[in-house]
Amino acid sequence: MAEELTLRQAQQAVDSWIRTTGVRYFNELTNMALLTEEVGELARVMARTYGEQSCKKGERLHLADEMADVLFVLICLANQTGVDLTTAFRKNLRKKSRRDQNRHRKNIKILPSKDT
Repeated sequence: MAEELTLRQAQQAVDSWIRTTGVRYFNELTNMALLTEEVGELARVMARTYGEQSCKKGERLHLADEMADVLFVLICLANQTGVDLTTAFRKNLRKKSRRDQNRHRKNIKILPSKDT
């Protein structure tokens, strides 16, 4: 089994890769455009795998790889803007837990049907 990687370790690994292999970070706007592009590629895989769109002839779908591409660019943006993703994620989860404590339990759109 592979060793687990924390968000902080992922941020450090991406920073190390950028500084050795990638030469330098692209500027923030370029990385934002790249993130948008990667999310689009992920959306294409999702539409073909779970949606109603069919694959093109010879097209290969790599869901995990596309998710990893999104994560990589997001980590780049976090690194270059000084965001500690561990702290930000914990804070965001606390916010969602307080705000949505009962929200989803009362949402008739997602509650199990009585017929099932």
